[in-house]
Amino acid sequence: MAIVVVGAVFVDVKGFPHDLYLPTGRNAGDVEIVHGGVGRNVAEDIANVELRPTFLSVVDDTAQGEEVVRRLKKHKVNTKYIRAVPDGMGMWLAVFDNTGDLAGSISKRPDLDVLTEVLDRQGDEIFRNADSIVVEVDIGKRIVKRVLDYGEKYHVPVYGVVANMGIATERRDLLQRMDCFVCNQAEAGLLFVTDYAAATPEELVEDLPQRLESANIPSIVVTMGSRGAVYASRDGEKGFFPAEHVKVRDTTGAGDAFCAGVVIGLTYGKTMRDAVEIGTRLAASVIKVSENVCPRFRPQELGLDEEIGDK
Repeated sequence: MAIVVVGAVFVDVKGFPHDLYLPTGRNAGDVEIVHGGVGRNVAEDIANVELRPTFLSVVDDTAQGEEVVRRLKKHKVNTKYIRAVPDGMGMWLAVFDNTGDLAGSISKRPDLDVLTEVLDRQGDEIFRNADSIVVEVDIGKRIVKRVLDYGEKYHVPVYGVVANMGIATERRDLLQRMDCFVCNQAEAGLLFVTDYAAATPEELVEDLPQRLESANIPSIVVTMGSRGAVYASRDGEKGFFPAEHVKVRDTTGAGDAFCAGVVIGLTYGKTMRDAVEIGTRLAASVIKVSENVCPRFRPQELGLDEEIGDK
């Protein structure tokens, strides 16, 4: 069944100014509405590398929810385990400045509790043949625990990603059960209760292994924006990979694409460094456009075996 992704669906409403953005002014610009959500984005990114992920999530029981599912199906995502319920999707309202950086946002989170019933009834069917699992750490705690239980039952690696780090920091015990956690520099600082704001990549590479050891977390990949990403594991693997420098249009979804690339690499036998390189390429392809996901890639372009794309 390849990679199973468990997470939320959002509708993203994004505004882009034509000129210099004035926080308290009336800014002329463009407004775009796109499908979003960390889990949804990761699932589509994986599908855009010609893999065939399964997405476990919830959508609204409206035409908009149907459109989300229709698009995922078009991208060859298995949507069999998506449930439609009233008010099942979240919404993210975001404004970007003239450099492409986020200037402000408001988020409404969805309720995914219906997924506990899906997991109880169909969990074995969903995870029995999975190659790996990606789960949003900050969705319902019972959901995350059940996903981890199935990962352990079938010896399937579980990779964590996050939308709300404030919630994730309360679940450090769950991170200990994940094979790798992907987050950004600020989120890593929250997790380890330290200030990484001024840290260089070299400093972070040296600091993370001891943090992982004391927290009993197997491995982590930390993005550092334009400076690249660092990675470390309790097994001793650690390093830094630089970012690709491209013209920024919109940074939304870059972290999700990066996570998808890392998960793809680790799932199919790459080293952490090679997996981070794949994530870096996918992230760079996203920030050049206003879409939340990467364009289509062939597996061979990312150094994957040819037969993987045919699953």
